[in-house]
Amino acid sequence: MIHESFSRQAPDSASASAVASDSGWGPLGTLPGNPIMWILIVSELAVFGAALVGYAGARLRDPTGFVAAQDSLDRIAGAVNTAVLLTSGLFAALAVEARRADRRAAGRWLLLTAALLGCVFLGVKGSEYARELAAGHDIDSHPFFMFYYLITGFHALHVVLGLIILAIVAWFDSLENYETGAAFWHMVDLVWIVVFPCLYLMR
Repeated sequence: MIHESFSRQAPDSASASAVASDSGWGPLGTLPGNPIMWILIVSELAVFGAALVGYAGARLRDPTGFVAAQDSLDRIAGAVNTAVLLTSGLFAALAVEARRADRRAAGRWLLLTAALLGCVFLGVKGSEYARELAAGHDIDSHPFFMFYYLITGFHALHVVLGLIILAIVAWFDSLENYETGAAFWHMVDLVWIVVFPCLYLMR
């Protein structure tokens, strides 16, 4: 799949979309990047959606316990991570624009900045985990923490995967690859924008 998604060629966006559309991708062929990535994105969003539905159902059965467990989370750290990830997404979008303008060196530096901010996100998330575990809040301590670790851990794995994808894109730097990598990175942003209020803020 990586071989298919990340080619060495650098077709412009219009021709790439036309080829994808002619190849039977339908509406997916009009989206930026490789259509296979959009199939992956939709499937991953469905998984996260199912997890959040499960969380909502469990919360309805024990709202008081969930609120009490939720109060132990560091909302400031969560808000900082939200700002970090959104800023990272901005740099990824700017990298795509730089590549469209054939500013390849600038595009790579912008991708590097996006990736470094992704590493900051993981560092903050890791410190949150360390504090929660030190306080005795592990995956078995309450259903809230089971969902918290599963959902945020699964998201963190996607951040790691996104960092790998950005590194591949910086090396094989066709416009299609930039658009493909940015699409995945924005999916990571989108998921966190939903996860953060659900787990940290909603009462």
